[in-house]
Amino acid sequence: MAHKYNMAVFICRAQPFHLGHLSVITEGLEQADHLVVLVGSAGAPRSHRNPFTFDERSGMILNSIPSHLRHRVKIKPLEDAAYNDTKWVHDVQTQVMRAEWEFGYTSMPTVALIGHSKDASSYYLKMFPQWNSIEVANFRELDSTRIRNAFFSNIGHMWIGDADGHKPGDLDRDAIITVSVREFLLEFLDTAAYKLIRDEYEFIAKYRASWAVAPYAPTFVTGDAIVVQSGHVLIVRRGAMPGKGLWAMPGGFINANERIRDAVIRELREETGIKVPDKVLRGSIVAQDVFDDPNRSARGRTITHAFLFKLEDGDLPRVKGQDDADKAKWVAIADLKRSDFFEDHLDIIMNMIARI
Repeated sequence: MAHKYNMAVFICRAQPFHLGHLSVITEGLEQADHLVVLVGSAGAPRSHRNPFTFDERSGMILNSIPSHLRHRVKIKPLEDAAYNDTKWVHDVQTQVMRAEWEFGYTSMPTVALIGHSKDASSYYLKMFPQWNSIEVANFRELDSTRIRNAFFSNIGHMWIGDADGHKPGDLDRDAIITVSVREFLLEFLDTAAYKLIRDEYEFIAKYRASWAVAPYAPTFVTGDAIVVQSGHVLIVRRGAMPGKGLWAMPGGFINANERIRDAVIRELREETGIKVPDKVLRGSIVAQDVFDDPNRSARGRTITHAFLFKLEDGDLPRVKGQDDADKAKWVAIADLKRSDFFEDHLDIIMNMIARI
């Protein structure tokens, strides 16, 4: 059967994969000879928003596609690039070109980007004017966030594990996920990763409940420090939830009676014990910016002001984790790994040090 396009490209996070995603894949294979599925947030550490690795999600997707169609599908990782749309677009195009080669195309194929414009987060569908577009309807109004909330709440075991088809609330597992995904989630329930994410989910739920009675959802203001010297950047390991054990920029919430720059320097000293005179620190600030991705923090709307400190090359000052940080260290910029970092902290670090 002749198809309208050579390749369809579907960008999703699939956290987890559900029947809405499968409906897009089915439509893509009906309209194109081949389909490329780009799985976003690849390489991110486990969290409630990103509980499953790329390999786990790739398995969910592949095992949910009928076996006779799998040879027409390529599944590839796509890292996030918050605050750098140009890099993200480049990464998408690179993965699609690799798929073209793997499928054996020797000339430029006709490509269509397929997806559902659900909200402001779908703006990426308009970032590839060189490709055609296939708009699909939202299948049963399915939402991965609601699925994750059920899975990591106290109904998770009932919803996934009850062989009698228990239906807590308005979530019916048989109407939203495939059999293979259910089998994966059932196994995941007994892992240490599930228990860790569930505990963090409960922590965040209590945190958000503490300000739920406010007439308007609050916006939090934080300040963070990116300190660079001799090709190294100073980072701290978080000592408490959320993100316990992950690396981050030194920083924290602004006190009501202080300016943001003062708060950043205070947090930097409190968390790292860095022995650099105040005058030197203030004089080494070479850039500052605001980072306000609405989804950057699970705790609520949090806008951070990042300050870039460029210290003179030389011996790295001694540091020691304290206060909210259980460790502080200097790391070579080339050794920074996305899987080690809390939320969007690595994106902010890379965005700022590119200005040096």
